[in-house]
Amino acid sequence: MLTQDLFATPPDAAARVAELRQTLHEHAHRYYVLDEPSLPDAEYDRLFQELQALETRHPELITPDSPTQRVGGKALDQFAAVRHAVPMLSIRTETDTQASGAENFDARIRRELELTEGDAPVTYVAEPKFDGLAMNLRYEQGVLVQAATRGDGETGEDVTQNIRTIGQIPLRLPPDVPAVLEVRGEVYMRRDDFEALNERQRQKIAAGAKGEKTFVNPRNAAAGAVRQLDPAIAAQRPLSFFAYGLGEITPVPDGGPEFATHYELLQTLKHWGFPVSAHVKRACGAIELVAYYETIGQQRDGLGFDIDGVVYKVDSLALQRRLGFVTREPRWAVAHKFPAQEMLTTVLAIDVQVGRTGKLTPVAKLAPVFVGGVTVTNATLHNEDEARRKDVRLGDTVVVRRAGDVIPEVVSVLPDKRQPGTEPFTMPHTCPVCGSAAIREEGEADYRCTGGLFCSAQRKQAILHFAQRRAVEVEGLGDKLVDQLVDGGIIHTLPDLYRLGLTALANLDRMADKSAQNLLDALQKSKQTTLPRFLFGLGIRHVGEATAKALARHFGQLDAIMAATEEQLLEVADIGPIVAQSLRTFFDQPHNREVVEQLRACGVTWEEGPPLERAPTPLSGKTFVLTGTLPTLEREQAKALIEAAGGKVAGSVSKKTSFVVAGAEAGSKLAKALELGVAVLDEAGLHAMLQGVDE
Repeated sequence: MLTQDLFATPPDAAARVAELRQTLHEHAHRYYVLDEPSLPDAEYDRLFQELQALETRHPELITPDSPTQRVGGKALDQFAAVRHAVPMLSIRTETDTQASGAENFDARIRRELELTEGDAPVTYVAEPKFDGLAMNLRYEQGVLVQAATRGDGETGEDVTQNIRTIGQIPLRLPPDVPAVLEVRGEVYMRRDDFEALNERQRQKIAAGAKGEKTFVNPRNAAAGAVRQLDPAIAAQRPLSFFAYGLGEITPVPDGGPEFATHYELLQTLKHWGFPVSAHVKRACGAIELVAYYETIGQQRDGLGFDIDGVVYKVDSLALQRRLGFVTREPRWAVAHKFPAQEMLTTVLAIDVQVGRTGKLTPVAKLAPVFVGGVTVTNATLHNEDEARRKDVRLGDTVVVRRAGDVIPEVVSVLPDKRQPGTEPFTMPHTCPVCGSAAIREEGEADYRCTGGLFCSAQRKQAILHFAQRRAVEVEGLGDKLVDQLVDGGIIHTLPDLYRLGLTALANLDRMADKSAQNLLDALQKSKQTTLPRFLFGLGIRHVGEATAKALARHFGQLDAIMAATEEQLLEVADIGPIVAQSLRTFFDQPHNREVVEQLRACGVTWEEGPPLERAPTPLSGKTFVLTGTLPTLEREQAKALIEAAGGKVAGSVSKKTSFVVAGAEAGSKLAKALELGVAVLDEAGLHAMLQGVDE
């Protein structure tokens, strides 16, 4: 048996990775799905880069559900899902908001291409970073047949009828276009159109119209229009479009267009009738990238639309293919953000919010201030230590920073404007919602309510977590309905969901017999689930989807997991002391075990079987990195084979890497492996290991 040291990961690293993933997932959901952003772009980027750095140092912590392995966001339920033929990947963000950010990108490109100081400058295309909604337009035989949002990058939302209302988007293309053409770009709202829309909304409100509101910024207004179920309403909201790239393209019989550069591609899009920003420019080397960044930055406030930075792309498509991708992002492009905008405002109150796991978060309630296109009224202070470090107090004048289009952060306090007699913020030792004791465990930054499901705030979040798509999935059970069920005393625990009756549901606001029956049908359907989904749905702290799957594979049965000691839990791949203790603490609570048993009694069931990972496998305990093109195996096929044999696949090479599997055109990962002395295999060597043959 391999010793624990071979798998040891610092507990604080594992905990921080889990916390970062949860935070990034939650805020990506709010930004992309709910259109209710609550974290500044700059802060999201910082957390994302911290997670990347931790996973690079500890590749054994990388899981498929990590935000670094995928693009954030997902399709909304009320629209048909569209599987993108070519994924709509995100672009890496350069958060150095000085001119040196452009220089950093150029230096990275030159290193990747192994260029020397004597080699010619690289040519780029520079363009504004539009603040709108990414869109994929699919044309077949020159006719617009589908428009889909980016969604999670793999699957988006079919919003064709709404996009047809945008006059800038051609419904039919010239005869020289490819048979299948996917054009990608940004749907946005011009500032003058936004102001005119809000003026119309104000007039409706003044006339007594119900259900009307003004919009906080052009992006949210555009996103709301695109996601309108009624195209007639979408048509009343003026939207615009800029094209900037391609998705799937199938050449016409005579060979079709063959682009040599990205700039040529954009000019062809203009020829085909698509709007392309007049601010798109070619830039030669770092000097011209810096000049472009500074010029657009100076012009930013005078543009007719919102931007939050610029985008640089290597112009040569051949060089783009050579540079390739790293996990979720192309190496040949970067988004260079502008400095965050700052304003002064006053702290009206400091409230404490309660999250799903009982975490108490202090939130500064602010006098409304318009910062970079958004009226801001609150900002998180994260925890007591952060609030005390910045010494934010009631009545203080504070500097708030906004990056992107989301709720800002409190940067600092102006002490000279502080009124005498104010007191430092102190976290309450009781939950503001249920009155239960709030405790701060040793080594933790956060206070947590001990009320569990007794606390209505935690109860609501626990129910929503249990019912989400990645858990047991109860379609149609949303925030507002859960609020009614909990606040009305209809639901106290998770099993109460399965005891709901038609009459009780139909009597709720905005519910009728049909809606109530649909929810009951969805609840009935959710009873057939899987052990990993059920485990994840219980909301055990530190137990994400990957951990739930690992537990299910290792133990096979829920009773075995519930009875496992911490030592037995530590035998599971990727589970460290913090997760093991969290599992043991959860299942040691009688009320948690009672919830599990009641859910079973209500008919929630899943298939169980013998453990699947107890027997040694050929690649147990080994970490692999894949690079280059293998002769017969696609990257995902090789990854699946390795994981099925008990190995792990990481995205970067480190001293903890066991083997690098290299194919044709292997790049910097192979060089890194040779530098560190990591063993290198070809495809034949991998197959030999999979069959248990010693190398």
